[in-house]
Amino acid sequence: MLERRTLAILGALVAAYFLLAAPAYVGPVALREYGAVVVMPVILSLYLFHRLGVPGLLENDGLCGWGWCGPTAFGLVFLALFWLAVAWLAAWGFARLLARWRR
Repeated sequence: MLERRTLAILGALVAAYFLLAAPAYVGPVALREYGAVVVMPVILSLYLFHRLGVPGLLENDGLCGWGWCGPTAFGLVFLALFWLAVAWLAAWGFARLLARWRR
């Protein structure tokens, strides 16, 4: 599970995500929409988890009137850990697939 190949693939997946998401924050204005396509599903999953009943993810417990509530510090940590776990599982599965394919 914590093999060198798995960690290398995990690093490659995280680096690829940051490279694809970078135009949303630091790139030219023309590329911000394309970077947002990569960033928004991750951010919007926070609202899905709130809807599923995970407490403490949104400010004011999700009661912000007509606006969208921002995430709490716990919500951001929860989101980062969840998506890192998803990336790690994908890297682990891909490493196992590569090991099986090399035999």
